[in-house]
Amino acid sequence: MHGPVYILVVDDDAAIRRLLGSILARQQHKVVEAASGAEAMDVLGRQAFDVALVDILLPDRSGLDVLRWARVADIDTEFVVLTGRADVETAVEAMRLGAYDFVTKPWKNAELLEVVAKAAEKKSLRRENVALKEMLIRRDGAPDIVGESAEIQAVLSMITRVAASDRPVLIHGESGTGKELIARAIHAQSPRAGRPFVSVNCGALPDTLLETELFGHKRGAFSGAVSSRAGLFEAADGGTLFLDEIGEMSPAMQVRLLRTLDSGEVRRVGEDRAFHVDARIVAATAKDLSQEAGTGRFRWDLFYRVSTVVIPVPPLRQRRGDVPRLIERFLAPLARAGGALRFRPEAMERLIAYAWPGNIRELRNLVERLQILHDGGEVTSADLPAEFGSAKPVNGEGTETALLSLSEMERRHVARVLAATNWNKTRAARILQVDIKTLNKKIRDFGLMRSA
Repeated sequence: MHGPVYILVVDDDAAIRRLLGSILARQQHKVVEAASGAEAMDVLGRQAFDVALVDILLPDRSGLDVLRWARVADIDTEFVVLTGRADVETAVEAMRLGAYDFVTKPWKNAELLEVVAKAAEKKSLRRENVALKEMLIRRDGAPDIVGESAEIQAVLSMITRVAASDRPVLIHGESGTGKELIARAIHAQSPRAGRPFVSVNCGALPDTLLETELFGHKRGAFSGAVSSRAGLFEAADGGTLFLDEIGEMSPAMQVRLLRTLDSGEVRRVGEDRAFHVDARIVAATAKDLSQEAGTGRFRWDLFYRVSTVVIPVPPLRQRRGDVPRLIERFLAPLARAGGALRFRPEAMERLIAYAWPGNIRELRNLVERLQILHDGGEVTSADLPAEFGSAKPVNGEGTETALLSLSEMERRHVARVLAATNWNKTRAARILQVDIKTLNKKIRDFGLMRSA
């Protein structure tokens, strides 16, 4: 481990604390002392340590109580317990509670330092794994979900909240809104991030193929089954199984899926033996499954099973302010190559005003098409397909005066809200869905001043 190791020494004997502190300080470690369980918990709650040396016998409570508290409080420290030879059984119990190791009194300095070094190395490796996971999340997870609108920020907030759980999630939204991207973000932020993410479109396969795709089959189970094959449930073991368009699944397949979700067991087609799998289910649908269940097209019991948490995904027409940022994201690889498109203000205005029935998928396709046709040139409103029409007047203004840059549109809108609230910044910030600090910055940037 590089750099000093931060160690907490917990013992009611001041002489032992001083001795341990001296031994550890000679190894360039940073040592803090605590004389009781309560003091230890107070210090651990306020400061991060790599290793804590905790005596089993403390004046106010046992070292086991400190370990139980640390487990509940999610303290990210490796614990090494100090114990007399007669307390080895208690030390073993401490290890069951999460302690890294124990050292008996009187200890040998070399043994003590070796245990501390190994505990610190374990903490260091865990920290590196967390950093790697965060890097992967930044690369493959939620940051790919672009947008600053309140609607998409609510989705990102839900992703963060549900990621740590293993409960099923149902993502509901129109086609093209990025439901699989949300499923991948949930997986990337979850403890299962290092395990497989497996997806299947339930509406793209007939029942017989979907059954073998999900559950696998035994050799000879049907004509053409020349070898046994694992299904997607097995492939996703330890990870996440994404069931896209689950609302398209037939009643027979719904029964088979429900049985697996209830039991946690998978049986390959043609086999009698069942085996346990551990796959988190994230499902997606463009249909209203509660309405489908009400008409009998979807099973209520399966609906309740897959919809512990429902994440509604807004269509693009409800978050039009994110259109420029989405375009910027789609063009980013082209910009690095020096051939990105540029949109004139009136063209961007029409893109923002458009209803986007195909949502983000339609926007991406348009950007790719324009890139091919214009070869990195400037896009005007005349270059857009006919369905984008002409820009609509805003608040009674003529078409020409309505074709403003995004910055000017934002400036005028902020000014209107401030005027409407008589420059009550608290109310204005609430209407604009920004904090006061952001609002003050916009006022400065736009040079806005209150009328006399």
